[in-house]
Amino acid sequence: MNGSLHSSPNVVDIQLKRGPAGLGFNIVGGVDQQFVVNDSGIYVSKIKEDGAAGLDGRLKEGDKILAINGVKLEDQTHKSAVELFRTAGEDVLLRVLKKSSHHMNGPTGSQPEYKSSMSALGVLGVLAGVAALFGFLYMRHLKKHF
Repeated sequence: MNGSLHSSPNVVDIQLKRGPAGLGFNIVGGVDQQFVVNDSGIYVSKIKEDGAAGLDGRLKEGDKILAINGVKLEDQTHKSAVELFRTAGEDVLLRVLKKSSHHMNGPTGSQPEYKSSMSALGVLGVLAGVAALFGFLYMRHLKKHF
């Protein structure tokens, strides 16, 4: 690898040894099947716990694979990227852009977690408001009877 491909602290090289079940992860993306808006890159969609990638532990779902054995994955169709993985041999070197280093528009980004936490806070706020309203009405009702 010559370093010209995304020289960033969030870009890492991961060496994997193909196991009996392959490399142990699934990919999505490609120029014909964009997974992230305006990005035709190849992304890790699923890690199999007992596969080579799962046992290694460094590759994560949502990571973008920039290259395999020095072959850049940009401008590849999904099918051609899958073929590169299948024919990569037993020892495979992946250049990976870690998920946390970029803002993704797809389902693996951090936005859904943020939205769900905001939804939970919103529900709690509404419940607190309803409880306060009932408390106010109850207290007002009691004052009328005394």
